[in-house]
Parts: sequence; structure tokens; C-alpha cells
Amino acid sequence: NLAVGQIPVTFNYHNESADILWMRQNAPSFGQVLSAETLAKVLNLEPDEIDANFPIQEVSTGVPFIIVPLKTLASLKKAQVNLDKYFELVDRMEAKEILIFCPETYSDLNDLSVRVFAHSLGIPEDPATGSANGCLAGYLVEYAYYGEAKIDVRVEQGYEIDRPSLLLLQAGQNEGEIAVLVGGKVVMVAKGEFV
Repeated sequence: NLAVGQIPVTFNYHNESADILWMRQNAPSFGQVLSAETLAKVLNLEPDEIDANFPIQEVSTGVPFIIVPLKTLASLKKAQVNLDKYFELVDRMEAKEILIFCPETYSDLNDLSVRVFAHSLGIPEDPATGSANGCLAGYLVEYAYYGEAKIDVRVEQGYEIDRPSLLLLQAGQNEGEIAVLVGGKVVMVAKGEFV
């Protein structure tokens, strides 16, 4: 139960134990389009490192993110947020966080590499962001990133901060809107109870 409503979670089972958890997010909405020059300054990149075939755009499935398509893993690795330019940008936008992605990956098993910057929340970089990747899934379908109106991809995140993570994205057109699923596995790191 979230501020944007109920988000259903389903389980895939393997050998009688939960294997992959899938979160069905709200259908994406698409907001403001931004220039490569603006985001290049925010990310300390050159404008031609951003893929001009696809827009830089605010996308939300409940929490808005600025989605930025890059061409190469080298650009993704070297991106570094200029905090002055970042706060100047997000001060006038609904989206306060940035997801950058590229089609080159650390692992040959994966389809995309992603980084998420959330300085406005006090998180310089997040290792695995389900809400942001849901927005990315909607974006990939909306702009036929893979040449069709559906996706089933593996996304790696967190490598640059030594916390590698894997998220699974499935999305496609369904009765006039984009249905988005974000899946993955979890690892228990702590356990407790309220008394």
C-alpha cells in the first residue's frame, strides 16, 4: 500500500520456494522533455554522449524520474552529478531523481546498464531502484527502444558503487496503456520484530 495506491506483488516459485518477486506498477505517464545540453551539464558529460535517437524525459509510474539514454558504458561509468546544476534543474521539475542507462553492460547476460542518482533524497547513488526501473520499462516500450512495443530485459545496476544488482523488466501495450512489471530476487540482510 503506497501513496500512489496498491501495488500488487506476485511470486514465481522454483522447487517450492519463492524465486522471483514481480511488482506490477502503475501505467507510466510521460512529462517534460529536456535537452541533451542541459543534462550533459548536470552529469558532467558531453552532449554527444547522450543518445539523440531517444528523448530525455520525465516518466512516472508513481514516482517521477528523468530518464537519460546514453550511448556507451564508458559514458555511464564516468557520469558524475554536478550538484549545483542538478538542484537548479530539479527545483523547477516534478521529477527530482535521474536514471541514466546504456545498452552496453558489465555482464553479457544483461541487456542494459543503469545508474540512479537521488541527491534530493540524500542518496547520491542507489544500487537497485524498482521505481526508477519501472519508469525505464515504460519508456523503452513507449519509444520502441528494441523496435517493438514490448520488452523482457535484464537490467544491471549498482556496479559503480560495488553493490551489483539485477532487476528484471517486462512491459508491453495492454488495452491502450503500458503494463509494467519489475522483478527480482531479494537477499535477507536483517530480521526483527516489533514489540
